[in-house]
Amino acid sequence: MLIRKKSDILSSEITPQEVFENRREFLKAAGFGLIAGAAASTGLWSWQAEAAVQRQKIGAYTKTPFGAGEKPTPYDDITTYNNFYEFGTGKGDPARESKLFNPRPWTVSVEGEVKKAKHIAIEDIFKLAPLEERIYRMRCVEGWSMVIPWVGLPLAQLIKWAEPTANAKYVEFISLADPKTMPGVRVPILDWPYVEGLRMDEAMNPLTILAVGLYGEVLPNQNGAPIRLVVPWKYGFKGAKSIVKIRFTETMPQTAWMKAASSEYGFYANVNPTVDHPRWTQSTERRIGTGLFSPRIKTQMFNGYTEQVAHLYAGMDLRKNF
Repeated sequence: MLIRKKSDILSSEITPQEVFENRREFLKAAGFGLIAGAAASTGLWSWQAEAAVQRQKIGAYTKTPFGAGEKPTPYDDITTYNNFYEFGTGKGDPARESKLFNPRPWTVSVEGEVKKAKHIAIEDIFKLAPLEERIYRMRCVEGWSMVIPWVGLPLAQLIKWAEPTANAKYVEFISLADPKTMPGVRVPILDWPYVEGLRMDEAMNPLTILAVGLYGEVLPNQNGAPIRLVVPWKYGFKGAKSIVKIRFTETMPQTAWMKAASSEYGFYANVNPTVDHPRWTQSTERRIGTGLFSPRIKTQMFNGYTEQVAHLYAGMDLRKNF
């Protein structure tokens, strides 16, 4: 299901000054120490300058043992070959089409089965727990994979702050759907906004994080700025991007891809080499960034995180609950 739309924004288009100013203030507020470049002072604000602003160091984070010994996928591959259907269905569309997207101001609504509905600004989310770098293997349902050094915080910390009630069995994540800055939303590719969900114990698992950066730098627009979900033992489409709402529910959320093709995309979406997609195998994968002619590698159950998450599915038929 590939519905393509010609870009509405030329690569040479100049970003308006107010867009730059908003981005600069966002990065300052988030504590990322942005220093305005010469391009801004001279008014020469081009696509290249926009990319340079996004590549700003995150002020402080702790490196963790996650991914020790792994070779991360090059930054350029991570940021130019990815899925973000709000900006288009092509792998290069998000990098091209997200230039005018402005992740500031940004507030996440927390509602549903909680003691009290709340709103939290992105800069306050950073205060819930120290930021950490975690190098995770990421597997796409289409058969390609990456190794990404994410910077983020455990989702469990936000859940603790949210104070869910005893009725909360699932966590639903809703992404921004803004047709003004997201050209893909103007096309009925999916039932917008993008919705994903986790069972509560999956959300509380120590591996599950809310990412705000990668490679020690601010999360680029095309990778889900300013905050996205990362669940490394599941296929990549479970990682909701540009999250604006988190809702606690008693019943299983109906996610975007379940609505679009329930026979192909189940709620759990655990990486499982023994359960093929109806149109392709899941037993092997192509690691992006290792060369065009590099051999495919075997896909691991739960993407290699069996020890940490297999207990969550004890007794379940993972062919039925795919």
